[in-house]
Amino acid sequence: MTSSPSGADDRPGVQGRLHLPLPSMWPVWIVPAVLAFFQVMGTLGAQRGDTQGPPWVRQNLSGEDVAPHIQPLDGLGLALLLAGPALLLLRRRHPAVTLAGVGTVTVLFMLRAYAWGPGLLSLAVAIVAPVVAGQRLFAWAGTFAVMGGYFAVSAVIGVPFEQRGRADQFFPVEEPSLAGLSFAVAWAVVPLISGELIRMRAQRAAASARTRAEAERRQASEERLRMARELHDVLAHNISMINVQAGVALHLIDQDPHQARTALAAIKEASKEALTEMRSVIGVLRSQGESAPRAPTAGLDRLDELLGRARSAGLTVDAEITGERRPLPAGTDLAAFRIVQESLTNVSRHAGPGPVTARVRIAYGDREISVRVDDDGRGVSLLDDHPGGSGINGMRERAAALGGTFSAGPRPEGGFGVRATLPIDEERPG
Repeated sequence: MTSSPSGADDRPGVQGRLHLPLPSMWPVWIVPAVLAFFQVMGTLGAQRGDTQGPPWVRQNLSGEDVAPHIQPLDGLGLALLLAGPALLLLRRRHPAVTLAGVGTVTVLFMLRAYAWGPGLLSLAVAIVAPVVAGQRLFAWAGTFAVMGGYFAVSAVIGVPFEQRGRADQFFPVEEPSLAGLSFAVAWAVVPLISGELIRMRAQRAAASARTRAEAERRQASEERLRMARELHDVLAHNISMINVQAGVALHLIDQDPHQARTALAAIKEASKEALTEMRSVIGVLRSQGESAPRAPTAGLDRLDELLGRARSAGLTVDAEITGERRPLPAGTDLAAFRIVQESLTNVSRHAGPGPVTARVRIAYGDREISVRVDDDGRGVSLLDDHPGGSGINGMRERAAALGGTFSAGPRPEGGFGVRATLPIDEERPG
């Protein structure tokens, strides 16, 4: 349960959506393996079909269907069908080499006049790879170079369509036609544009990730600054008390030694508390112009006031305190109070429509204090895509700075739970 200035919720795992990994995260062999199987089986199926080829090559000049000849799939054809997917294993590290290799294999396959089938799928993937990798100019130029090379060779060695696939020629490819050229251009543009869209989406995702990372760093910095300011408040109070008590001791040391001794004892305790808090934070930052407070910051002695505000906001709060309630070190007292405060704030904002009950449990132990806040809310909406709050990070840093433990997450029975255990040094009461 978190609260942040923006009201965002950073509860991890609450009603999380199932996201399938992107293709870029798959093992590199997955796509080639699927394409190899599909190309071989699809080409064999197309070879057994009654009518082969698209309409622009099945019809003669009179518009009559002509049954074209095809080259039966032999060992060379099978090797070409498998070579394309095999070359795709290089697509992530060497996308340009992959496009050149797959393009050559595809041109050889088409020149052999095998059955039309899914043999071009490897080329489509090979076209997308350099576009996504940022080699856009090579991808566009290479794609049309492969297509131009095929039509140039077929224009030189091509035979009339009726003679396509003759066994007396090694490359019995048909002569190019305007319809075939138009279809090839349209087909080539599809993977090129698809690659551009994938690339732009990846760039937007990377920019969004950088923005989120920067926001998290900024929130962490702001949280540390806020914690340092609170520590400054504690130290300012203790130092002010030391100054006052030292003045009293100097004034009464001759007239009332007993009262001076009491003042000196207070100075000892306050200085010990101040030194302890100084060790918990390396540096303390505070903006210029801010006046030092004259009272200590919040602690568990204000817990009833905090719970009353939560109840007045419409939240049902059930509180229980076990163990011997006693003064705590200032840092521990403040951390425990802030953890309860941020947890209740987040219940009000993100637990969903009421009635919602929050259960606050504080247990005083011999050497530690346990803080537990549970709610029975339904959690954050599935449409919440901005879990960028800083509350959980802040609570975790508070506990870690004191050497304690912290955990937060969904409860098996529903709702959300926060657990924190903070150590108590009995030799330095607050």
